[in-house]
Amino acid sequence: MARFTLPRDLYHGKGAMEALKTFQGKKAMICVGGGSMKRFGFLDKAVAYLKEAGMEVRLFEGIEPDPSVETVMKGAQAMLEFEPDWIIAMGGGSPIDAAKAMWIKYEYPDITFEEMCKVFGIPQLRKKAKFCAISSTSGTATEVTAFSIITDYQKGIKYPIADFEITPDVAIVDPDLAETMPKKLVAHTGMDAMTHAIEAYVSTANCNYTDPLAIFAIKMIENDLVASYNGDMEKRDAMHDAQCLAGMAFSNALLGIVHSMAHKTGAAFADYGAHIIHGAANAMYLPKVIAFNAKDPTALKRYGQIVDYMEICDKTASDEEKVKALIAYLRKMNDELNIPHCIKNYGADSYPCEQGFVPENVFLERLHDIAVNAIGDACTGSNPRQPSVEEMEKLLKCCYYDTEVDF
Repeated sequence: MARFTLPRDLYHGKGAMEALKTFQGKKAMICVGGGSMKRFGFLDKAVAYLKEAGMEVRLFEGIEPDPSVETVMKGAQAMLEFEPDWIIAMGGGSPIDAAKAMWIKYEYPDITFEEMCKVFGIPQLRKKAKFCAISSTSGTATEVTAFSIITDYQKGIKYPIADFEITPDVAIVDPDLAETMPKKLVAHTGMDAMTHAIEAYVSTANCNYTDPLAIFAIKMIENDLVASYNGDMEKRDAMHDAQCLAGMAFSNALLGIVHSMAHKTGAAFADYGAHIIHGAANAMYLPKVIAFNAKDPTALKRYGQIVDYMEICDKTASDEEKVKALIAYLRKMNDELNIPHCIKNYGADSYPCEQGFVPENVFLERLHDIAVNAIGDACTGSNPRQPSVEEMEKLLKCCYYDTEVDF
């Protein structure tokens, strides 16, 4: 038996935030990030709509990019003091992910972070509060997923929390918010969405319910991402829907080792002054992982189906030729979005450069531990080809140096 879970309600289209007026409850806590939601007036709108619904509203502001375990604990404590019956998370993936984890700790104050990370092991939520997610970026799709990514900075590791319990009750996908994204964020979140859709389609947990969502999202992203990056707001609006479809797919079909590697390299070199931004990491690693997974006959066939749907290669070509076309297409897309091809050329500002911020000797020193952690990541189990630690090390080296995957 398989399971397919989405939010009970999804409000979409321009002005969808007005749905907050219809919420029933006494208290709402809004969780937000660094200030863009306030700067563009969306936070004030949300507060006004909730007050119109008769609720007392309190804010938890300042959730950082790549939210920490400490931030989660602080937010949960604020919820325990305020006792909201609605948690409203606004912004990109970071504040929504953080709020999901806060929600667990709010409902179960004695639960440890380690217990929260037990895959599909979270106790039943909604005894104290319901959850609404309002996305401002077009990539993570955390507004419709059963996942949250929290960073333990002491260990330099990003941990995925995975359980259908943290799928939001309500998702609001309002493109007005996405139109405020800076250009670099459009690129990174867009490639995150493309990775979600491709990994979901070839995942060992794919099914008839997830495949249409994944394949249609891929086609939309092919049509809309680069134009969105270059300022076409109609395409920007379409990308907000595309990333949500990709999220619906991967939340139920799960992901693969592109994400395992991105989770375990993202904060691994923070002591050298930067993170490898999640969407950029996915963009760099995806072509390498496709080459690795394509050695599996089932994955090879499904990559071929993706290419047929994208119409980027003659349908009479072999699946091996189609995989080469897909890899070439994704690398070209990275060029058009100003994303590097490998860690070696990944600058601290995320742009391509001659020598990136991660020194070669440091990468090699940490390689084994990163590989072991990536193998243990929650996303590895549904990858179509299960790598050994040695193969993961070789794959990560290909992602550092931008060398061919021939194993």
